[in-house]
Amino acid sequence: MRHFLSVVAGKNNRHLATLILRLVIGFGFMAHGWAKLDRGPAGLAHLLMHLHIPFPFEMAWAAILTELIGGAALFIGFYTRIVVFPLIGTMLFAMFSIHLHYGFSSVKTIGLTADGPVFGPPGYEINLVYIAGLAALGLLGSGRWSADAVLHKRPD
Repeated sequence: MRHFLSVVAGKNNRHLATLILRLVIGFGFMAHGWAKLDRGPAGLAHLLMHLHIPFPFEMAWAAILTELIGGAALFIGFYTRIVVFPLIGTMLFAMFSIHLHYGFSSVKTIGLTADGPVFGPPGYEINLVYIAGLAALGLLGSGRWSADAVLHKRPD
């Protein structure tokens, strides 16, 4: 325990922090991309069509691939400082086109049934959390334990 606390309280935990951010955020994007793919791109395209987004089917595929590929790249730390930009773009698009209308909070309990709570549509809170994490990774880089560090033979 003492060794763990000395590591956590150490002066340079940047590499550990970037690893945690990359793994959690990268996994989150991959999970969301996979869910969209699993439900079928046509469902997302239908939503984009209602939002009057041009080329909704193509944009649906672009969002899915950005989340899947970008999330995977982030997860392993591959070109992190570049990958954050399209991922931030997806979060900004979702925030301004969908979530902003529902306010800040991402969790809105609107009722309680015998099966448990019923939640309303999420606000933009999670979008901001993802954007903040992505911005931190864009500023800090991918860290020592990343594909970038291996490929470029430097600790970032």
